[in-house]
This record gives sequence, C-alpha cells and structure tokens, in this order.
Amino acid sequence: MCQQPSTPLINHNIVFYGAGSMAEAIVRGMIARSVVASPDIVMLNRSGNDRLAELRARYGVLASNDPEQRAQYLRTAPVIVLAMKPKDAAEALRALGPLLSPEQLVISVIAGLTIRTIQGLLGTHQPVVRTMPNTSSTIGLGATGISFSKEVDEKSRRLALNIFEAVGLTSVIDEDRMETLTGISGSGPAYIYYMMEAMIAGGIRGGLSAEQSTELTVQTVLGAARMVQQTGEDPAALRKKVTSPNGSTQAALEVLDKGEFFETVIAAVNRCAERSREMGAALEKELM
Repeated sequence: MCQQPSTPLINHNIVFYGAGSMAEAIVRGMIARSVVASPDIVMLNRSGNDRLAELRARYGVLASNDPEQRAQYLRTAPVIVLAMKPKDAAEALRALGPLLSPEQLVISVIAGLTIRTIQGLLGTHQPVVRTMPNTSSTIGLGATGISFSKEVDEKSRRLALNIFEAVGLTSVIDEDRMETLTGISGSGPAYIYYMMEAMIAGGIRGGLSAEQSTELTVQTVLGAARMVQQTGEDPAALRKKVTSPNGSTQAALEVLDKGEFFETVIAAVNRCAERSREMGAALEKELM
C-alpha cells in the first residue's frame, strides 16, 4: 500500500475507465505523491473481478464492473481517464457520450486515438486531453506527451499536468507532433534496451559473466543518463570529454559510425513515428 500525506492536491473523484498496467502506474504515482486520496480514485472494468479486487486491496481505491454503478461514476466524475484497449474504445466512448456533462474533463491514454476521433465517438465537443505516456511511468520515471483540445481551460490543463507529473516528466506539444514524440519517448525505452542487450552480449563474449556484464551495462546507462540530467551538458559535449584522440573509445565510436549508427537511430525514430501515424489512421477508420 502506498504511503500518502494527509492533504491531496486534487480533492475530487478521478475515474479510470480501464484498469490495465498503465492505469495502475498512474494511480500508484498519484497516491504516492499525494496528488489525490485513494478513496477519490475509481477504477472501472467491464470484467475481471479478481483484477479489481487486487487494485482495491493494493491501493485502497474504489473499483467496480457493475454496469449501473459504472454509469453512475461516469456520470458524476469531474475527471475521466480513458485507459481501455483501443479495440474497446468505440463501443465504450459511444456509450459514454450521453452520460457526460459539458464540464467533465476526459483524459485519454489510448495510443493512436486523436482528439477529433474521441470527440466524434463521444458525440460531443467535450474538453479532451490526449496523452502518450511511456512504460517508465510504472516506476515514476515516465515521459508523457500531452495535447489539449480547445475546450480545455487553464484549470483543467493544470489538473492534467499534475496527474502525469506524478509519474515523471511531462511535455506539452501540438497534437500533430504526437507521433514524433512516440518515436522518441513512447518507443524509446525499447531502443535503449536493445542497445543494452548488445552491450551485455559483448561483455559475455569477452569473458565476463552474464551477471557482471548486466550489472556493468545497467550502471553505465544509468550513469550516462544522470550525467546529462545533472550537468545540463549536451550529450555530444559529454561524449567528446570521454573520447581521447586515437583512444579505445574513439575506436569503438568509429565502428558505430561505419554502421551509420547515428543516422540509423534517426531513421528508427522517423519510422516509428510514421508507423504510429499509419496505425492511428487505421484505428480511426475502423472505429468511425
């Protein structure tokens, strides 16, 4: 159970429509950082009594899959976080629309679903916040992109930012840049993990144990990230500081350059963004 100071930042109900891992990560972060009190969080699911019971026991939140109770929570909550699977979004949002009043804030963590499509499925020009968190949100080190519909007022903007600042860094962007953000922070952890896999394999092939190679790789990546964060220096400047002319680091970087490492990473980011657009368009076509 997360420890919680006595005075929460937000003192009204927040309903999570969907109770998966991302919803849980956000809830855990909000409770741990006293953004909202546990009894003011409601988690809804269409099925999975065991999952809801687990969330109630772990966080002290309210949780339900009863249709009548669900409708009542959705009708009265000032803030609703859409956290269902994309394939379930159309049915859920079409049913949700008639329950809403104009002042209720809708926050989406559904990948690929635009503000226009959300409002279209709801059948109302609801204030909508579209977000793209990443998996590091589960440990409070997430990076979340946030875009707002024109109906979102300043108070609601601040509220949405408070929610996602509980699980890491937030960046407000124009919605048409959301796919680029996906290519960097949304899918970015996978690129780093892939490089770590290669570094670990290199250490093992060079005679280190798997445990040694893993520990050294993890600490190296962690230390490099912290150096950029804490010094405020550009990564290129830090790289130059550890690269002596004709030294071993320069030799290693030359190998990466021969493989066009720099341009390959940029191409990966661009392809991720492009694929995100393709998937979003296919999802919108399917849902509408």
